[in-house]
Amino acid sequence: MTRVAGTDGVGTVPPRIPQQPAAESGSHRTELDARLSAELASVVSGARRRALRDGDRQIDTAHLLHSLLEAGPEVGAVFDGAPQVARLLGYLVQRSIGYGLRWRSAVEDSGTVPVAAGGRPVVAEAGWSPVAAGALEGAWERAERRGEERARGLDLLAAIVTDPQARAVEVLRRAGVDARALLLRIESAFDVEDEFEDEFELEFGLDFERYVGGGDPGCRSNR
Repeated sequence: MTRVAGTDGVGTVPPRIPQQPAAESGSHRTELDARLSAELASVVSGARRRALRDGDRQIDTAHLLHSLLEAGPEVGAVFDGAPQVARLLGYLVQRSIGYGLRWRSAVEDSGTVPVAAGGRPVVAEAGWSPVAAGALEGAWERAERRGEERARGLDLLAAIVTDPQARAVEVLRRAGVDARALLLRIESAFDVEDEFEDEFELEFGLDFERYVGGGDPGCRSNR
């Protein structure tokens, strides 16, 4: 039983959700990390540590957004300048002492259950909020559509901002960030990257992915 203060300062109600650690079992964690880029695996680890440190029941999209912003320049570059990123971080660090306290008694849920495709584990069962789990699924799907095996930080950010019920989107609104405009900048970043890769391959006759991956670049001059 959990005691909470009512209008008269006294009250006793059962917790809305069972206590559970914001961490995955070993098998879930191995399968999860195998489908993430090194950058995104670091983001997930950071979100996991933040949730555990703050005593939150589940990893949610606000944890993920916080870790994404701290992960490196790629994510920060799609926001409207350093002041906007700083303002966002300012809101996020207030979570444990301010607006985030009300989240502790509820599940981050948009009303839909994330369905694992292709036999993937449903990460929501292992310490993830349903919305955060759905965002990871969305990130994987975006990567697959590009023909990539692992999702990246921008894939996850794009998946997060498409759900208006995500806690991360609520934080974005508080900081004055237009989620739709942010999504357009994310898509533009991928378009610019694709154009660069195409130009690189045409100019040098090399497979860009193999070249940057450190393997045998393989001449493409005969294609």
